[in-house]
Amino acid sequence: MSPTSINETHESEFASAIAVERQSDTSFTADIDGDWSVAGAVNGGYLLSVAGLALRNNSAKAPDPLVLSTYYLGPSQGGRAEITTRLIREGRSSATFAVDLSQNTEPKITALATMGNLAALPDDVATTAIPELPDPDQCINVAEAPGDFIESAPLMKRYDMRLDPETAGFATGRPSGRGLLQGWIRLADGTAPDALSLLAFLDAFPPVMFDLGRFNWAPTMELTAHLRAEPAPGWIRAKLYTRNIAGGMFEEDCELWDSAGRLVAQSRQLARQPRD
Repeated sequence: MSPTSINETHESEFASAIAVERQSDTSFTADIDGDWSVAGAVNGGYLLSVAGLALRNNSAKAPDPLVLSTYYLGPSQGGRAEITTRLIREGRSSATFAVDLSQNTEPKITALATMGNLAALPDDVATTAIPELPDPDQCINVAEAPGDFIESAPLMKRYDMRLDPETAGFATGRPSGRGLLQGWIRLADGTAPDALSLLAFLDAFPPVMFDLGRFNWAPTMELTAHLRAEPAPGWIRAKLYTRNIAGGMFEEDCELWDSAGRLVAQSRQLARQPRD
């Protein structure tokens, strides 16, 4: 089979950055964009979006990741990546796959994914209250952070990210100690959110440990993402929090809500505590 370029139906920076190229029925390649990096390593949420696109193109009737549980085996860099998928089980409305991403024959992530169709899910909603946030123009624009911070995290230029001033005290050396971050996010070029960008948003914000006065980046060991609905156009509001820090590790929970006030994605990741 000759290679076939696979991309989103609309042109955007994000679509270009996550594009994959089919090599066979079960394998793909991708040109990992080093601009989606933090502290010298490609961001894990961005890699989930790349893997999610490969899975989408192997699951026509179940195009959306409903559950994606991912182990991070080593840091990734910009450059060529190989992605392999394996169908484990296919039902009438969902399919379960294994997916692996490697660079230079070294495994970087391995994951299990249940794929489905978000548009076909029931419309019933019974959930906790949406986080209260100031309007985006009343929040702190991460793009205005000091130059050395942006230089160490070029990923921040890929998003329009605003932090709730009530949870952004760390930016002025006054973290609240609650282990809570809240804010707004959208793609920097204004492209409307979709299922794949939600995967990236779940791991885009600064680590919640910043609110506890721990300012180095925290490498993720495992991240499980749940997608709950197709997002409405507009800003996505985010809430990140932690409740347990022990054994050199902490968990970070993230909830994403769309402009219609619906919970559209959530995740939990286990990460190593930042090193001093």
